[in-house]
Formats: sequence, structure tokens, C-alpha cells
Amino acid sequence: MASRNQNRPPRSPLFKKDSADEAPLDKRRKIGTGRVVVPARTGRVRQPFAAANNRQDAVATGDMAGTESSECGSVEFTKEEVEALLNEKTKGKKFDTKGKMEQMNDYIKRLRLCIKWFQELEKSFLLEEEKLRNSLESAERKCTETEVQMKNKEEEFNATIVELREQNASLQEKFAKEESDKLDAIECHRRESEARVVAEKLQASVSAELEKTQQEKQSAMQRVTTLNDMYKRLQEYNTSLQQYNSKLQTELATANDSLKRVEKEKLAIVENLTTLRGHYNSLQDQLTSSRASQDEAVKQKEALVNDVACLRGELQQVRDDRDRQLIQVQMLTTEALKYKESTGKSFAELDILTIKSNALEETCSSQREQLHILQHQLAAANEKLKMTDLSASETRAEFEEQKRIVRELQDRLADAELQISEGEKLRKKLHNTILELKGNIRVFCRVRPLLRDDGAGTETTVISYPTSTEALGRGIDLIQRGQKYPFTFDKVFTHEASQQDVFIEISQLVQSALDGYKVCIFAYGQTGSGKTYTMMGRPEAPEQKGLIPRSLEQIFQISQSLSAQGWKYKMQASMLEIYNETIRDLLTINRSSGLDMTRIENAAPGKQYSIKHDANGNTYVSDLTIVDVCSIKEISSLLHQAAQSRSVGKTQMNEQSSRSHFVFTLRISGVNESTEQQVQGVLNLIDLAGSERLSKSESTGDRLKETQAINKSLSSLSDVIFALAKKDDHVPFRNSKLTYLLQPCLGGDSKTLMFVNISPEPSSVGESLCSLRFAARVNACEIGIPRRQMTARPSDSRLSYG
Repeated sequence: MASRNQNRPPRSPLFKKDSADEAPLDKRRKIGTGRVVVPARTGRVRQPFAAANNRQDAVATGDMAGTESSECGSVEFTKEEVEALLNEKTKGKKFDTKGKMEQMNDYIKRLRLCIKWFQELEKSFLLEEEKLRNSLESAERKCTETEVQMKNKEEEFNATIVELREQNASLQEKFAKEESDKLDAIECHRRESEARVVAEKLQASVSAELEKTQQEKQSAMQRVTTLNDMYKRLQEYNTSLQQYNSKLQTELATANDSLKRVEKEKLAIVENLTTLRGHYNSLQDQLTSSRASQDEAVKQKEALVNDVACLRGELQQVRDDRDRQLIQVQMLTTEALKYKESTGKSFAELDILTIKSNALEETCSSQREQLHILQHQLAAANEKLKMTDLSASETRAEFEEQKRIVRELQDRLADAELQISEGEKLRKKLHNTILELKGNIRVFCRVRPLLRDDGAGTETTVISYPTSTEALGRGIDLIQRGQKYPFTFDKVFTHEASQQDVFIEISQLVQSALDGYKVCIFAYGQTGSGKTYTMMGRPEAPEQKGLIPRSLEQIFQISQSLSAQGWKYKMQASMLEIYNETIRDLLTINRSSGLDMTRIENAAPGKQYSIKHDANGNTYVSDLTIVDVCSIKEISSLLHQAAQSRSVGKTQMNEQSSRSHFVFTLRISGVNESTEQQVQGVLNLIDLAGSERLSKSESTGDRLKETQAINKSLSSLSDVIFALAKKDDHVPFRNSKLTYLLQPCLGGDSKTLMFVNISPEPSSVGESLCSLRFAARVNACEIGIPRRQMTARPSDSRLSYG
């Protein structure tokens, strides 16, 4: 393997600057209220960075630690200074290793100061965020209490309004009823008044007609007196003529008798007329009949006048007239009696109507008083309603003010969270830069959820997560037999983390493969801890896709978007498995998931695959199937084929346990036609077989051989990690096919990330502790600074494994 200085990539012409234009970043640092230059370093010993999780660097010298502690409290950085610090490149001659080491030590010191400053800034942001959250919670509580009070008042006001409206409605109904009764009474009174006026008019007309009748009667009486005088003269004439005619004397006597009867009848008529004068009011309701009777009386009077005139001439006519008058008098007598009866009834009805009218007037007056009282009550209710509306508007205004305060607090909290997220992004960027400079393997820890078969109902908890600011999201505590074992990694995912949450953290690392870097991501852990789910997931469910399909989707999407900038990419994929220390090609045509693996091996040995490394640090597998891919659909088909061909088996610990190490490799070749720049990147995604104990898995036969081969390869991986941690001259990469294939990822210039998967099952706490300890050793290993591969033209079409 080539040395680190020999494998260092040449500097890009885009980053070349004149030495006069490159002022050192130290001159722009803020110390206190002024700006001073940070003193340059004089030590020449290489100072590796401390990890971002506050692990203490054992190699740091005492002088540098003292200098950093004295400078950290007063150094401040701006965004431009941090970006300039990250983009700063080493200067010096090509083979001046000593000068470059001094520059690198100074650069590392400034990065440490910047990181500590960011940690302090992050603490201040978290404190401010906590204060804002507390104020927001208090404001929300006040707002909630105000809302509850307002709702209670509003309910009371609504109840009062409903009651007032009901009372108002009932009063309106009563008022409408009383008003209708009043209108009926007024109408009845009006009709009675009209009837009274009509009766008075009738009475006046009847009285006038009676006066005329009286006058006519007086004239008739005068004529009767004249007739009596004439009768006396006739008696004298008759007595003188008695001697002349005896017959006329007898007739004259009868005539005298009849005259006497007529006088009696006249006296009776006079008496009847007197009674009619007393009862003239009875003629008011019988106007039509009285007029007819009056007409008849006038006719009778005229007939009497004519009869009297005829009596002057002829006594017989007087007799006839007397008879007719007697008949008419009888008729008038009967009509007068009828008039009297009807007049009595009319008077009684008039008295009754008068009594009713008086009662109605009293009722109207009482209703007017009640209406006046109801109007007063309605005015008071309206006044109370206005007061209620006014208080409700005041409460609403206070509520709006509280909402405005809450909105302002939310805006401040959002601004603080945005600043914290920006600071977190910058911290991650600095952390990644430090890790790249240190060459450490990044380690992410993921805890799978507790399943039903694991005893989800038990109360025993073996995994906890610290809540301190330094370890939040990066720390995990394992409890075994009452003793707590704390671990800190680059990122820790709880059992609630989704596939998308996990992929977001590695998306920038996947992007590096398109930029020309070698990237390796592998999953480690005991069997049944969720490694295959993390790497592959369930491709048929979009939300449960694993890292491999999501990474490939991102690569194809970004490569298509970069085509607008002149980039064209060629991608080649291969998939293999290491089964019982034997390499198998998962993309060969003759493999089938339905056949027994032992029968295939015995029937057709197939090709022998060998692993080779070139001088540039690239690894190749001979005779391996390489497929050119152009879309995510083709990759998905290949992944499905490989999943069907992969070796799986059933054990006591897992229903479908992976019995081999799965390696997916995507080689990316990019060419920019406008700048003639070429890049070559490699993305290795590895799903390791799970470690298991024979005492728990109870494997026998082929499963026993598989378990032994898996544990042997993982043990060889552990030996390699121990050797790298101790910085031994010899690292046993050739002890297994797995470690020999991963040699560029573990000991070269690759960007490497390991997922350690943990099972929360209490019975697996021993294996979980071993996995976490192994992951901690991996995180402490330095494998070299990643190097971007830029070539003029691809020299070989074979697939490289980085």
C-alpha cells in the first residue's frame, strides 16, 4: 500500500492563489473587544484532532493544551472566517514535509479553537432556546387560561343572551297577542260607535218624522173637531128633517153611535200615540220597517183626510174610512208592540256592549301598563346585552394581544432554532473536516425497536440515552447487571428513528462518491439486530426502503441534475457475497434462490474469484459480473435478483438470518465536457453477517459451518481493527476474504462509515456490549485522509472496490 504522502492528490488549479493574496486567518480573529493575532506555533510535533464527542486526545502535548485553554475563552469567529478556515489549503514546497507538518499543526489548533467556540456558542443557543421555550410555555399557559376564562364567560353570556332572547320572544308573543286583542277591541268599539251614530241618525230622522206625524195628527184633530161641528149641524139639520124622514132618523142614531165608537177609537189612538212618544228610542234598530210603517201611516193619514173629506159629502164613505182606519190602527198597534219588544232587546244589547267596551278599555289600559313595563325590561336587557358585548370585545382584544405575544415568541423561537440548525450544520461540517483530517472511521449506532418475540411487555430496560448537551444524540448507555456502560459515537439513532432519518445523516457521504471519493458504508452487529433492514429495508414499501436503494436514488437524481452543468456519468454495479470464505457472484445467470446451495457447489464448482489490489490503492475482483446501469429501475431489478440469490437460513435467534457478507459496489465515472475534468468514485455498501453464539443459535450441520465461518471473518475484522488502533506495522488484512476485500476502506484513503446495530432485548445485552466496545475501537482508528480521485481518462473497465 502506498504511503500517505505519495497518495496525496495534486492541488486543483481552481484553488491556486497568489501568496500575497492569502492572508493568514489568525489576523482576523476577535479577542475580547479588539483584534489581535494568535501567536504562531513553534512546536513541530503532529497534533491529531480531538473527536467532536469530547474524547480526550492522548497524543496532545501539554504546551498546546495550555495555549488552547487560554485562547478559547476570548476567541470569536465570523461565518466568513470559518469558511475561510475550512477552505484554507496548505502551502509550501512539494517535498517540504516538515513545513507542511507545522502548517498542519497550526491549522489543527485553529480548528480546535473554532470547534470549542462553536460548542460554547451552541450551549448559549441551547440556553436561549430553553428560555424562549419556557417563556413560550408560560405564555401558552396564560393564553390557555385566558381562552378557558373567555370561553366560560362567553358560555355565561350566551346563556344569559339565550334567556333574554327567550324572555324577549315570550314578551313579544304576549305583546303581539295583547296588541291583537287591543285591535279587536278597538275594531269592536269602532263598530259599536258606528252603530251608535247610525242609531242616533235613525233616532233623529224618526223623531223628525214623529214630529211631522204629530203635526199631521193635530191637523187631523182639528179636522175631526170641524167634523164634529159639522155633525152637530147635521144633527140639527136631521132633527129638522125628522119629520121629513123617520128612516133617516134611525140611521142618524146609528151614525151617532158609530161616531161615539170612533171617538173612543180616536181616544185610544191618541193614547197609543202617547205611548209611541215614550218608546221612540225603540225604533232605532228597525229603520226599514219603521219607514215602511210610516209610509203606510202617511198613506193612512192621507186616506183618513180623504175619508174625512168624503165624510163631508157622504157618510157612507166616512164609515168605510172609519173601518179602514180601525184596521190600520190595529196594525199600528201590533207594529208598535213589536217595536217596543225590539227596542227593549236593543237597549239590553247596547248595555251589554257598553259593559264590554268598558271592560275592554280597562283591559287596554292594563295592557298599556304591562307593555310599558315590558319595554322598560327590554331596554334593561338591551343595556345588559351591550355591556356583555363590550366585555366580550375587551376579552377578545386581550386574547388577540396574547395571540400576538405568542406569535412573536414563536417567531423568536423559530429564529433561534434556525440559528441552532445553522450552527449544527456548521458544526457537522467542521466535525467532518476534522474526521477527514484525522482519518477516523465514522461510527453510527442504531437501536432497533423491541419486538413481541423479544418480550415487549417486560419492564427491564437495558438501553438508555443521556440528555446532556454534549452527549445528546450521540450518546448511549448500556446497563448490564446494574452497571452502566456509557458510549459516545458520531450519531446514535433511537428505536423511534425512521429510515429517512437515518439516510439524511449519510446523504452527504453518498454525495462524496459522485465527487470522486471512495465511500464505504457497512453494517455490523449480532444476528437479528436489524442490519439487513437498515441496509436494504423493504423496497416494496416506500417509507421502509433501506440505505442502499435510497443512496442509489439520490445518486441518479443528482447525476441527472448535474447534466445541466456539463457532467456525464457512467455507472457500473456488481454484487457479491462471501459465504464460508468463498466469493460468490450474485448476478450470474445460473444462480437461483430456489435451489440448495450445497447441491450447486457440488454440481458445478463455478468460477474461482480472486481479490487484487493495484498500486493506486484500488481493489478488483477477477471475473466478477459487471453491469452498466442507467436508471434506478435497473438497479432495483438487480437488487431483487441479488436478494433472491443471497444465502439465508433459519436459526434459533432469527427466522431469516443472513448467512453471508453481502457487498454492493457502484463504480462512478464522471466527465465534464466543458472543463474536461474527470472523476472516479466508488460506493461500497456492505451488509455483514451477524455475529452469534452457538449456545444461543444451536446451529448444527451446514448452519454450524456457516456460523464458524462468520465468526472467524468477524474475528479477523476485529484483529485488523486492534492492529490499526495500536498502529502496528503489520495489519493482518489477509486473514480472511472480508478483511482483504475491505483493506482500502479500513487502511486506505476512503471515507468509511460503520453502522453498529443493537438489539434492545435483555437476553442480548452481552452481545450488545461486545458490539458497542468493538464500535468504539473502530471509531478511534485512523485510516488516513480521504483523497479525491481525478484522472485524465479511465484506464481500465474493471470494477474497483476502493
